[in-house]
Amino acid sequence: MESAELRYADCPTTEAELTIDAPPAVIWPLVCDIQTPAEFSSEFQGGEWLDGDTGPRLGARFRGRNHHPARGGWETVSTVCELEPERVFAWAVGDPAVPAARWRFTLEPDGQGTRIRQWMQMGPGESGISELIAQMPDKEHRILRRRLAEHHANMTATLEGIKSRAEST
Repeated sequence: MESAELRYADCPTTEAELTIDAPPAVIWPLVCDIQTPAEFSSEFQGGEWLDGDTGPRLGARFRGRNHHPARGGWETVSTVCELEPERVFAWAVGDPAVPAARWRFTLEPDGQGTRIRQWMQMGPGESGISELIAQMPDKEHRILRRRLAEHHANMTATLEGIKSRAEST
């Protein structure tokens, strides 16, 4: 049975998580490297820090390159909005006050390992998905379900890739 109808205005979310047999100190550099997800995601193609930054800090910005078969390629600018070393790395896509999306990695010690989570939220700002929904409002629920499933699959692949790299160090 499917859950309630999804609406973009409600800022739907998805999350993936797993446990890595390594401490947060080993995983943190992989999480903070904006190139890491590009190694494992079918959509995110990589990025570069802007404004002279070479790594994450609160307020730092980076340009991300993405590709999706249904849309082609596009770029976004994201701003780091949460940063707690070895614990939280998060960014807002587009305008940080009204982002198109929010993304977050969290690390929690878990016995001898670490519980890693990757979370994302769509909206509330305009995005490619909100534009698609505007063209087909009667399909909003289906569009969002499919998009959340795509994000979840890429997040799971990214976490599994981080796990593999961290456990082999």
